[in-house]
Amino acid sequence: MLKADFHIHTEYSMDCQTSLDDLISRCLELGINCITVSDHDAVDGAKQLQRIAPFTVIVAEEILTPQGEIMGMFLQERIPSGVSVEQAISRIKEQGGLVCLPHPFDTLRGLKLEGKEIEKLVGRIDIIEAFNARSLFNRCNTKARAFAMKHDIPMTAGSDAHSPAEMGGTYVEMPEFEEKQGFLQSLRQGVMHKKKSSFLVHINSTMARLKKSK
Repeated sequence: MLKADFHIHTEYSMDCQTSLDDLISRCLELGINCITVSDHDAVDGAKQLQRIAPFTVIVAEEILTPQGEIMGMFLQERIPSGVSVEQAISRIKEQGGLVCLPHPFDTLRGLKLEGKEIEKLVGRIDIIEAFNARSLFNRCNTKARAFAMKHDIPMTAGSDAHSPAEMGGTYVEMPEFEEKQGFLQSLRQGVMHKKKSSFLVHINSTMARLKKSK
């Protein structure tokens, strides 16, 4: 069985200082043996980690569009931020990747789309992040889960960790898989273990962003 955290950041994100070595050490300490590295506007860290980590690493990216973030999973190349939601989805699909909506209904970080506009995307969405440990309000995760269940879309959960200390509380226990299609089948059998992070974790990412901007 896998113990998987499907939303982790590294020092390749503009608001995170976690080194690849520290990330590997923390995963081994916690028994996490499958992660999605979804840095902001970058895939180099995820690709490097995939080469050196002794566990499964899914290469992903959080792509910032004018309407909010879209996550591409199983990517080969970076997709630049600033493209529209439709362009981000198309570029993910062109790479053979999977489209995930991270924290889609988070009032602070979610998609800035009307309900009908999100509904129009359903046929192109592969995964919904149904629990994000950094979401401040429970209703955001509740709404994401309800949306996924309504449309029969596989669900993930992630710590959205921007520091090693945030990892470990939220993960999905699921069967091992082969390639992306096996991943979706395995994900449907997964059991979520959910623990909200303290609101104080946002201070860490804010400080990291300020430090890197100097």
